[in-house]
Amino acid sequence: MFDLRPVCHVIGLLVTALGVSMLIPLLTDLIAGNGHWGAFAESAAITTMIGLLVTIASANAETERLSIQQTFLMTSGLWFVLPIFGAIPFVLGATEARFVDAFFEAMSGMTTTGSTVFTGLDTMPEGLLIWRGLLQWFGGIGIIVVAMAFLPELRVGGMQIFRSEGFDTFGKILPRATEIATSISVIYVALTAAAALTYAAMGLDAFDAIVHAMTTIATGGFANYDASFGGLGAGVEYTGVVFMLLAALPFVRYVQLLAGSATPIWADSQIRAFLVTVLVLSVGMAIYLNIFVGSTSELAIRKALFNTVSIVTGTGYASADYNQWGPVAVTVLFLAGLIGGCAGSTSCSIKVFRYQLLFASVSTQVRRLYAPHGIFEPRYEGRPVADDVVSSVMAFFALFFVTLGVVSVLLALTGLDVITAVSGAAAALANIGPGLGPEIGPAGNFAGLNDPAKWILAVTMLIGRLELMAVFVLFTAAFWRA
Repeated sequence: MFDLRPVCHVIGLLVTALGVSMLIPLLTDLIAGNGHWGAFAESAAITTMIGLLVTIASANAETERLSIQQTFLMTSGLWFVLPIFGAIPFVLGATEARFVDAFFEAMSGMTTTGSTVFTGLDTMPEGLLIWRGLLQWFGGIGIIVVAMAFLPELRVGGMQIFRSEGFDTFGKILPRATEIATSISVIYVALTAAAALTYAAMGLDAFDAIVHAMTTIATGGFANYDASFGGLGAGVEYTGVVFMLLAALPFVRYVQLLAGSATPIWADSQIRAFLVTVLVLSVGMAIYLNIFVGSTSELAIRKALFNTVSIVTGTGYASADYNQWGPVAVTVLFLAGLIGGCAGSTSCSIKVFRYQLLFASVSTQVRRLYAPHGIFEPRYEGRPVADDVVSSVMAFFALFFVTLGVVSVLLALTGLDVITAVSGAAAALANIGPGLGPEIGPAGNFAGLNDPAKWILAVTMLIGRLELMAVFVLFTAAFWRA
């Protein structure tokens, strides 16, 4: 049995940090004078105390060198434990939510999914609104570090192909992760500040601008209003489009840009494929809306662009009820949600690079059929792709769709209709946010679902955010025997 103290030490430190961060919504409520700050004072005390106790109890642990087993356990443990404590303000605060709803909301926040069980956001205390934004903001930067520092070394879903990006972390994983996090944090904060200033320039008040900036850069999708981005204005929607796209690009490219090299951005085939995909889908959707739904040209372009970008990047904002656009549009958007942004971004879902590797592998197999004596190998950005990378990607696709099917069946068994079950499973597994249909679609939320469905969806969000394998490996006997 491997030593759990290093895992507990890291989790304890981050739980303590989460408790300290609750002072931000506490001060927000104090400044707003709405009297709800006491819930955050209690939540901060509970969270910080437990985090400190765990940290002190495991203080003699060696955390500079983690085994693969410890790293897997730490990664999954963090995304399970932090939402538990993140849920406390929803239980003690003005929402007075049951724990299942509070945990669902906190998990949706930390995984940057964006599905919500709360209504009346327009009148919710400012502290709870900014807490929802902070949960997504923390989850966004956390998943970037995990994607660039941990998943490549853990060989999850083909992510090992990015080990060549210069992040050799194995052996000294935490110090290297700290170095990565420092570089990325500066960019993350700068993008958030730029988004907030631009939102404010487009007409949002300071509070709305800050919260929406945090959830935009996290590609999380928590908005301050039940109507999400509906009615916020054209300038706000276009701003959202720009920053959702920026957040869906690999953050390592921004690090290289700050180091004085813009070439990697333009040379990255993943970025080009992602932007072309978004452009084609948005133009096609705009033409469809203009012809078949009767939207005016500018409105069609804006609604198509905003909602398509929101779904593809997994942000989950909505500026219109696209369920009313007809079955063709709904089908296209459903499939678009299974694309995702770039690896190493805050975006979610399958990711563009995996489709590129899938197509490269299929193309290689086709060429081998008509030229059996030829020597062909899949290539990515001009480099040969190792067999283990191809195998990992194929396994990821297979596991993704098997999991999607199993979760859909489980949700249907709880009493949900087929559309709600399938789209809800996809929304949770791909961390998109809204599903389809009147209940969980862009005009609804997840409040009316039964409790078993909420628990299933919350766990599915965790599985999807950590690229499936990082969670499923914990349920194998070989993992615990190693």
